[in-house]
Amino acid sequence: MARPMTDESHQQQPAGPAPTKTVLSAADVSRVLDRIAHQILEKTSGASDVVLMGIATRGVPIARRLAERIHAFEGVQLPVGILDITLYRDDLRSSSVRAVGRTEEPAGGVDGRKVILVDDVLFSGRTIRAALDALSDLGRPAAVQLAVLVDRGHRQLPIRADYVGKNIPTALSEQVRVKLVEIDGNDEVVLATGGKGGIR
Repeated sequence: MARPMTDESHQQQPAGPAPTKTVLSAADVSRVLDRIAHQILEKTSGASDVVLMGIATRGVPIARRLAERIHAFEGVQLPVGILDITLYRDDLRSSSVRAVGRTEEPAGGVDGRKVILVDDVLFSGRTIRAALDALSDLGRPAAVQLAVLVDRGHRQLPIRADYVGKNIPTALSEQVRVKLVEIDGNDEVVLATGGKGGIR
């Protein structure tokens, strides 16, 4: 069964294997997440009344890992939720049918709290716009921030991340592929060339 395309790293796959270059190793991914966790603690005054909302699919394990690291660093247990944006995408009518995933509110909900949206790749900004719409249907946060593992540029909407693991300059024809142990069996970020890009 086809996996729903719910994050910005996923694009139409080219025919045949495309040349790839590793831009983040497993050790790099671990260091990047440590840094983001420390930045969240610094920018949110110890992460008081903060919740993490992972954007399905790969934003979810990233959010959970950030929560684990923040707990290890400061003993603070942040609630983690899941945000499925399938029905909020602006290409829903023109794209192929996608399976609708589940949205899970964090313990205590999102009303009046600082919500940090978490995703793997920030690209055009359209995924995040959809995530903001989906979040607004859950409640009214006091503030919303964004954490991403990779920012590859090429924004189409005025959206920026508050926490960025790595900025990777890319061409539109390139693909950023994030692999995570929880889904793919290993941690790695690769840049694939020679494929068809396209902005989501």
